[in-house]
Amino acid sequence: MKQQNNITGIILAGGKSSRMGTDKGFVKLNNKQFVQYSIEALKPLVSKILIVTDNEDYNVFGYQLVKDIYKNQGPVAGIYSGLHASETKNNLILSCDIPLIKTEILHKLIESIDDSDVILIESNGKTMPLIALYKKQCAPIFLKALKNDERRLRHVLKMCNTKTIVLNTNHKTTMNVNTKEELKTIENEYKS
Repeated sequence: MKQQNNITGIILAGGKSSRMGTDKGFVKLNNKQFVQYSIEALKPLVSKILIVTDNEDYNVFGYQLVKDIYKNQGPVAGIYSGLHASETKNNLILSCDIPLIKTEILHKLIESIDDSDVILIESNGKTMPLIALYKKQCAPIFLKALKNDERRLRHVLKMCNTKTIVLNTNHKTTMNVNTKEELKTIENEYKS
């Protein structure tokens, strides 16, 4: 897998993490912070990584931080802010709370690039809008949604031309970790 010069990796790390009780990007699994797993999965595939967050502590990772243009508006605002800052047509977008994510899964999105606005992974019967490839061209759709106070990502995606890539096997690699209980489950999986 060679690096793509025309793809930006965008990590969404601006959530409130209220269920976890602490910034999820800095939660550790096997002594490595969650956001580091996202960075490592993206790195072989992209020419640039942006981290969408208002938390200056993310500077420690050495990537460009992008502040949310619309504050406290959830992933719709995070995706818009990332796409707005991106200089590439294709953008791999990942939330910072998927520590088992693998480069191979993201590569499937790149292999499937066509004229769709958004290419999503479907895993274990669920579409994963925060493991997806977004074209910069859909930024105006997100902006319009934000201006209309629409914060539900699945509703905004209905306004886009989307395509889904179904993972055939049961994939724990796409599990996002929102609570301390889910973290314990994933820690036990990691050890076995």
